[in-house]
Amino acid sequence: MAGIYIHIPFCKQACYYCDFHFSTSLKNKNGMLNAIKAELLMRKLEFESEIVESIYLGGGTPSILTIDELRLLIATIYENYNVSKNAEITLEANPDDLTADKIKALSHLPINRLSIGIQSFFEDDLKFMNRAHNAQESKKCLTEAIKYFDNITIDLIYGVPNMTNEKWLENLKIAFEYNVPHISSYALTVEEKTALHNFILKGKVSPLDENVTFEHFNILVEETEKQGFVQYEISNFGKPNYFSKHNTSYWLGEKYIGIGPSAHSFNRMERAWNISNNAKYMEAIEKNKLPLEVEKLTLNNNFNECIMTGLRTIWGISYQKIETEFGACYLQQLKENAQPFIEKGLLEVQMHSFSSSTLVTTKKGKFLADGIASDLFII
Repeated sequence: MAGIYIHIPFCKQACYYCDFHFSTSLKNKNGMLNAIKAELLMRKLEFESEIVESIYLGGGTPSILTIDELRLLIATIYENYNVSKNAEITLEANPDDLTADKIKALSHLPINRLSIGIQSFFEDDLKFMNRAHNAQESKKCLTEAIKYFDNITIDLIYGVPNMTNEKWLENLKIAFEYNVPHISSYALTVEEKTALHNFILKGKVSPLDENVTFEHFNILVEETEKQGFVQYEISNFGKPNYFSKHNTSYWLGEKYIGIGPSAHSFNRMERAWNISNNAKYMEAIEKNKLPLEVEKLTLNNNFNECIMTGLRTIWGISYQKIETEFGACYLQQLKENAQPFIEKGLLEVQMHSFSSSTLVTTKKGKFLADGIASDLFII
């Protein structure tokens, strides 16, 4: 099982909280798409013996591309890679791009999953985030999207200043009314060098309240569970059979290649990432060079990755896998480091059989999973 991620580095405008790589100028769009197609050709030998189970068009805002541009991009993958008949093909999209005509046209492409960046159904939240769409466009695009697509996920953000518990509940209630089978929901975070970081430093925006964020997280977990969603990863909630194939492959340590500026790749032995500069990326590809840096992964790197991803998911960390892949000393160290968290009720060991058990976060420990994981790392 393998995945392909394509980074489309263009957006109409910059959201105040976002630190992803993108440009708001579309003047080099054609050159960029040609470079992305060229990189796909340059790297096809990496997946010569792999079956591609998922393709993810992310960014940036991939829905900014025309139907023909998307068709050509996907055709390039199909022509050069062994794509499974049941491959999940996701397009990240913003509501303002998803007109009724565009949604209908998208449904005729191989794309079979939409990831729609709603973030909030309230106008003041969207203005606070500097989103390109408004609340009406969110609802209108969902009304159209569910006519043509069965597999839809939406993004929602919580912990936003002035978002009361009641308002957050209303956001979830509206989402449930559209009967989407998957929700990805993230706490608003302050990343360095973003507009939001700058506003807080200048006192224009109050620092985010961790207690409010924690309350919103608990509401999210409770309300999605009532609606039949499974929290299969800290920020991801899916109905049965609607878990994201692509993101699940990341968490389970499957191979993937990232195409486009700033995109990351992983093959279990190395991690690689492309340069986060559009002009330099295109220049390198034109010279037939891959503009990427490579990090050889040590045993410790892979162990830490296994801990981080495992604790964020319902699959947890398999003691048997740790012993088989890393050795008995790693398992012993993990058990010793985990014990204080087990005693505090933040982690628990689930026994499946005499020889099979997994370490998982408890309901109480889920919100703290990343911090717990870092304490279990071997440095």
